[in-house]
Amino acid sequence: MRFIYLHPPNWYLTIDLEDRRDVIERPIRNSIDLSGWDIRKSLKLFRKSNPPLFEWLQCPLIYRQRYSFGARLRALLPTFYSPRSSFFHYLHVARGNFREYLRGDCVWRKKYFYVLRPLLALRWIEQGRGPVPIEFSRLVEIVVPGPDVRDAIQDLIATKTAGAELDYGPRIPVLGEFIESEIARLENTVEEKSEVPSGTEVLNLLFRDTLDEVWHSSLPAQEVDV
Repeated sequence: MRFIYLHPPNWYLTIDLEDRRDVIERPIRNSIDLSGWDIRKSLKLFRKSNPPLFEWLQCPLIYRQRYSFGARLRALLPTFYSPRSSFFHYLHVARGNFREYLRGDCVWRKKYFYVLRPLLALRWIEQGRGPVPIEFSRLVEIVVPGPDVRDAIQDLIATKTAGAELDYGPRIPVLGEFIESEIARLENTVEEKSEVPSGTEVLNLLFRDTLDEVWHSSLPAQEVDV
């Protein structure tokens, strides 16, 4: 579970702001992985088109949204989305996980997801579909190139959904060949071109508006989620 939170205004009006902790992390309990980012950290990452943040903002499951911040930030996704930044992020993840987990004749089958997801995200970006969605099933449905690869992925998903352990065993040839060919192909399509960053002032305005919206209510002076 991911969330964005906000401190009282005076917390930000300090000379040591950059030294202050801007994340909240909790130990995993009852399978709940809970962590949050301060609003200022979140907006700085948003300005850089941070792919994990963009995915979280598109999650269809929202547990709580108390103010206008979430809706306003989602409305800015098309403005701040950077295909180039996202491309390099997912390519780096795919290459790293492939080297770490899927080299050799025997592999941990659950690690296929660690490589397949960023590779399918890269195909999504190539096709000009905008920010990458968080749902793996949506990526499979839209960008998987053929029935053989699709069927192999669906078999993995079905095994995982059934609660069976994706254990250590022989590599899955159709997925191994797809992954290796995709990584090789994508590495040859990388273009070193710059992008003009989107302006910061609209995010500054959102930050100030949210401070005003939250702290002009009757809430006590402590950090709150937005």
